[in-house]
Amino acid sequence: MIIIEIDKRIEKFNLNPAQIIVLGFASVILMGAILLNLPIASKSGISVGFLNAFFTSTSAVCVTGLVVVDTATNWTIFGQTVIILLIQIGGLGFMTMATFFALLFRKRITLRERLVMQEALNQFNISGIVRLTQHILIATFTIEGIGAILLSFTFIPRYGLAKGIGYSIFHSISAFCNAGFDLIGNFNSLTPFVDDGLINIVICTLIILGGLGFAVIMDVLQKRKFAKFTLHTKVVLYITSILLILGFVLIFILEYSNPDTLGNLTFKGKILSSMFHSVTPRTAGFNTLPTGQLTTATIFMTIVFMFIGGSSGSTAGGVKTTTAGVLVLNIISIIKGKEDTEVFNRRIPREIVNRSLAVIGISMALIILVTMVLSITEKGNDFLTIFFEVTSAFATVGLSLGMTPHLSIIGKILIALTMFAGRVGPFTIALALAKQQQKKKGLLKYPEERVIVG
Repeated sequence: MIIIEIDKRIEKFNLNPAQIIVLGFASVILMGAILLNLPIASKSGISVGFLNAFFTSTSAVCVTGLVVVDTATNWTIFGQTVIILLIQIGGLGFMTMATFFALLFRKRITLRERLVMQEALNQFNISGIVRLTQHILIATFTIEGIGAILLSFTFIPRYGLAKGIGYSIFHSISAFCNAGFDLIGNFNSLTPFVDDGLINIVICTLIILGGLGFAVIMDVLQKRKFAKFTLHTKVVLYITSILLILGFVLIFILEYSNPDTLGNLTFKGKILSSMFHSVTPRTAGFNTLPTGQLTTATIFMTIVFMFIGGSSGSTAGGVKTTTAGVLVLNIISIIKGKEDTEVFNRRIPREIVNRSLAVIGISMALIILVTMVLSITEKGNDFLTIFFEVTSAFATVGLSLGMTPHLSIIGKILIALTMFAGRVGPFTIALALAKQQQKKKGLLKYPEERVIVG
């Protein structure tokens, strides 16, 4: 009901779809901050302060996972419930949840709302958008339900029936939404389960499914043959597979002899941890190895993986696999002397290539700017730690080298804004560029002249 009321109020201002999405997310964050600021949300019975509540709400809605206070030891059941609801709203998207409540209360979905849904889901046309949203909701709740059931086989014996069920539901939603929030306590994330095959495999599967994107999941379920998949689905599956395999191999090699990470684990533990940490930088935020003890090479590789993130139209963040993939394919085409960017016997339109370049360029500029500012405000932290934290915030990952709980007031504000920008920024920029491409081009063209590059 709350989301429907927000939707109604936003409609009064005659905003374009991109603005509605941004204001929708901002409204949910504000409401979450108000609820988490209540004394009832804190186990101490004392408010954590609005800034800490705002930071946590932003991290939850933006499905990031960075926290300034420990989720398990600081928040009551009420606070933890608010957090997981914010994660679900943020993961599915503001308009998807609004549609869910509209369908639940038999509210008519207007043309304007369908247009916003189209852009929120990264779809090329409005036809069947409500049906797609229904399929997304059904698939999401089904996957999260199955994940919770599987996780309960470990959590119930360990924590008891009631607590085990709650932990299973919380971590299943958090994993599928690529949020990275956990209830293990003391900022440990999933490190106590480093050798647990069930936890590792289930969490990784949920993260991958959430990061593939709803359009990809629907395409795979409906067509079932690679040759019949859309180009978007083929590119997502191809690049995701490469990143997962490459990450696994590199982490296994780089950390194999590190006594603080893989060094003292069994061979099974090494395999599971390498697999887990090739998946989680794709914007999930969980960790089974102490992130601060990773080698410098692994940390840098993690930064690259975090920046790329998951896929468009998914619960993941980053610049997206397709965006990075289009850029790489364009470079390959240039090296081969081809005018067009080609893959799987298809040509990618020039406007898509330009949009990818713009998203990556603006994203890098924002990360560099915030890193420079935090290097001034956050004394005592080296460059790599700050760079890692900013990239994690922008890509809505949630991995940290231990800097987040010690952020200054300015640092908390900047990281919160970076998380918000990472969740809606590149996406909104891409939408704006897409709209510009749809406008009729003018007849006036300036004379062409070359500049020297390279």
